[in-house]
Amino acid sequence: MKEKITTLYHILYQAYGPQGWWPGDSPLEVAVGAILTQNTNWKNVATAIARLKQAGLLNAEALFELPQEVLVEHIRPAGYYNIKARRLKSFLAFLFSAYGGSLEEMAAAELEEVRQQLLAVKGIGPETADSILLYALEKPIFVVDAYTFRILSRHNLISDPSSYDQLQSIFLQALPPDTALYKEYHALLVQTGKDCCRPRPHCEACPVQGFHGCP
Repeated sequence: MKEKITTLYHILYQAYGPQGWWPGDSPLEVAVGAILTQNTNWKNVATAIARLKQAGLLNAEALFELPQEVLVEHIRPAGYYNIKARRLKSFLAFLFSAYGGSLEEMAAAELEEVRQQLLAVKGIGPETADSILLYALEKPIFVVDAYTFRILSRHNLISDPSSYDQLQSIFLQALPPDTALYKEYHALLVQTGKDCCRPRPHCEACPVQGFHGCP
C-alpha cells in the first residue's frame, strides 16, 4: 500500500504541480475558512472572509465579542450562515477558554490533545478539526474527505465502506510525518476530484486513468 500511495502522489504532482493550499493570511483566517467551507464551495467562503476582513473583524477578539446576529450577516455568502455562526462562536469560545484566544498557544500543544479538544467542540467533525490542525496549526495530520474516498475506492485501494479513521490511517502509515507533504497531497486529491473524479467521472481526462485497475 505504501508504494501505491506514494506512486499516486507522484502521478498527481506531475500532472497538477504544487497547489499552494490552504489560502489564508493568518492561522485564524484558515481556521475560520475551515469552518465556513462545510457544505459549500470555496468561492462563497472567500466572499464571506473578504467581508469579515473589510469590516476589520478577522481577529480572534473581534470575532469573539461580535454578537452572533451580526456575525451571521457578515458570513451570509457562505451559506448555512446561522449554523456556521454558531459553530464559529463555539470554536472561539473554546479558543479563549483553553488558550486565551491564541492560536499560537494552541499550536504549541500536543497534536492529539488539541485534536480531541477540537472534536469536542460542537459542529467540528474530523475533517474540519484536521484541516485546522494541518493548515492553521502546521500539525502533521492527514485530512481526508469525500474526494479522497472516491478516488481510492475507484482505484480499488480501499473497500466500501471505510471510515474516516481507516482512510486517514492509510496515508499516515504510508507517508512520513511531513506537514508540507500532507498539505500538498490532500490538495492534489481535491483538485483531481473536482476536475475528473466527479460523481459522474471524466476518466478520459484523469491523470491516473488506468492506475491500479481503474478504467
